[in-house]
Amino acid sequence: MKLARRTVIIAKVTAIVLLCAILAPVAAYTEEPARSQTQQDDQNAAGSVMPELKVNARSALLMEPLTGKILLAQNEHEKLPPASVTKVMSMLLIFEALDQGRINWDDIVTTSEHAASMGGSQIYLEAMETQPVRDLVKAIVIASGNDAAVAMAEFIAGSEDAFVTMMNNRAKELGMNDTHFVNSCGLDADGHYTSAYDIAIMSRELITKHTKIFEYSTIWMDKIIHKTARGQDEFGLSNTNRLLKSYPATTGLKTGSTSKALYCISATAEKNGLSLNAVVLGAPDPNTRFGEAIKMMDYGFANYAMANGDATETVIGDVPVNKGEQERVKVKVSAQVHALIPKGKSTEMEKKIESVSSLKAPFKEGTKAGEIIYYYEGKEVGRSELVTCSGVTRAGLGETMRRTLERWLE
Repeated sequence: MKLARRTVIIAKVTAIVLLCAILAPVAAYTEEPARSQTQQDDQNAAGSVMPELKVNARSALLMEPLTGKILLAQNEHEKLPPASVTKVMSMLLIFEALDQGRINWDDIVTTSEHAASMGGSQIYLEAMETQPVRDLVKAIVIASGNDAAVAMAEFIAGSEDAFVTMMNNRAKELGMNDTHFVNSCGLDADGHYTSAYDIAIMSRELITKHTKIFEYSTIWMDKIIHKTARGQDEFGLSNTNRLLKSYPATTGLKTGSTSKALYCISATAEKNGLSLNAVVLGAPDPNTRFGEAIKMMDYGFANYAMANGDATETVIGDVPVNKGEQERVKVKVSAQVHALIPKGKSTEMEKKIESVSSLKAPFKEGTKAGEIIYYYEGKEVGRSELVTCSGVTRAGLGETMRRTLERWLE
């Protein structure tokens, strides 16, 4: 009996070992390939994992900026020198200063010795030369002028070092955890680095909050007038972003290249209502830089479309007002909702309005009165606050008595 039991046990163990040996290759074959953390965290609109698409560069990323959805990513958190793509952050701070009224387009900037000493791409500003802010912005965006970037940094913050502190603080606010800036123009320097992921974040902030940037980033050629003690001379500007000529959907944004960074770009494009931002860092040559950006954007335009909710400030209806000079107040959408969807599907979204039963006066314009919620294929894709189109003051005693009498007579 003992011998028979031992024989059965040995047979079972042998069968298990053989079964494991057979299944092991199958398990190895079906195991999903390793993906970056961003690829694991960010799913596309269809709910599937992003495809593998090899980009000939050290790092790359494709983002849809309105939703922030990442469609492609390769070594996206690797810390690398960004060259003049650094100027995306400089431009963001410049446009924020303009919008806040801290500086104006017609302000005159005097070039310092430090700004005039910048190497690399430049517009050859001379020390003590004066230029209006609008021309320096033009020189930064179109011609990637390092001297112009430093002159603007000094004008806004008092010194380039102080401006760089502003850049790093803004990067932290935006959640750019792979970034540390040392200068405002992107010249190679120890400790000056960022990542494709972080570049997409700051590019998104710039192009979605400050759309005037496109008025400059789409200019192919322009000019400025040098104003020096010797007189005035015309200086031509030529855009460093060759995609403006080779990729019709292009809207910007910034190129960069140094011996350390190699060839980089944060490229933006728009087609059929869909915007894309392709970031390439460390491409081996200029043509590859542009070609890989095109490859990524072609993928995005071929596979995705944008579904849009009601436009910002669309009037949705009205709500009752208690004890106000008026008895009802109109409400509007505070911000448009966008949803990235697979191309070829309907772009129609369902919506549900949840509003308050009434508002008590007095209240100001923009008071929250509810929400509008959007659904795509049964799933919530976004919501926006409904706010009042106007303020309402509290009704006086006479108006209150008149209304009370009307209700009593009815």
